Amino acid sequence: MRKALIVGIDYYTNVSPLYGCVNDAYSVKSVLERNVNGTINFSINLITSTGSDSTITRKQLKDSVQELFNDDCEVALFYFAGHGYIESTGGFLITSECEEGDDGFSLNELLTIVNNSKSRNKIIILDSCHSGISGTNISDSNALLSEGLTILTASSAEQYASEKNGSGVFTTLFIDALNGGAANLLGDITPGSVYAHIDQSLGPWEQRPIFKTNVKNFISLRSVNPPISLSELRMLTELFRNIEDEFDLDPSFEPESENPIEENIKKFRVLQSFNRVNLVVPVGEEHMYFAAMNCKSCKLTPLGMHYWNLVKKERI
Repeated sequence: MRKALIVGIDYYTNVSPLYGCVNDAYSVKSVLERNVNGTINFSINLITSTGSDSTITRKQLKDSVQELFNDDCEVALFYFAGHGYIESTGGFLITSECEEGDDGFSLNELLTIVNNSKSRNKIIILDSCHSGISGTNISDSNALLSEGLTILTASSAEQYASEKNGSGVFTTLFIDALNGGAANLLGDITPGSVYAHIDQSLGPWEQRPIFKTNVKNFISLRSVNPPISLSELRMLTELFRNIEDEFDLDPSFEPESENPIEENIKKFRVLQSFNRVNLVVPVGEEHMYFAAMNCKSCKLTPLGMHYWNLVKKERI
């Protein structure tokens, strides 16, 4: 069972309103609830505040978080978009009724709830100012994460989380990652690959995402269509018997040559698929076509060697 609590707060009684958090929450819900092939991914509880008739109080937020992390499900994911606050005692998620900031939902309290959860994988994703302080012991600055916990935040403890075009910069990149920008060749998207995607997309002068984790293995947050089929991927060890081998080519592999051979054409199509996803490169030529026509060869790239090893060890 995979559960997600998604919270977006635009309406605040005593502090400045926000304008993109609810839209972000709906966008995250839309991308997380199903995989690209239409299969169910997360069962989602969406809570949003757009006005005085839909306020989200500290108690409501805390109760919802406790309900999320109250069992031993496979994955429990908490996403929050709204105001954040920091002071000497720690950070807070600001709810609709807050006046000062420190009357919000304490990140220390959130961490206590999550650390005590029996859920096998616990994920916290925060698009709020100063959210990078989450998971940190104020007294010694060390992270205190139970096994299975991952935290991904929009900015460091000292930074604000920016909005652009009515959406959080961090959440926009988060959704891009889940739509396939962070997928591996199997179509899986992990918390680590999501962070790498966001990290690479933000420059050194922009807000910096923070990633903290204590896991033995990354889970997949979402599955998308892989750029190459698994059956073709497993042909790596058939076409390259040894990892350092070069695969010799000649004009019979190219269908437009004078004397093509059907079996070679089939292999060449797979090799060209490998080339398109950077698993294979031609040797001595710029393109695979010329490698075949000029009797050259192709070889595995470092990425190709990585996936060759995975196939050889029967890990995929």
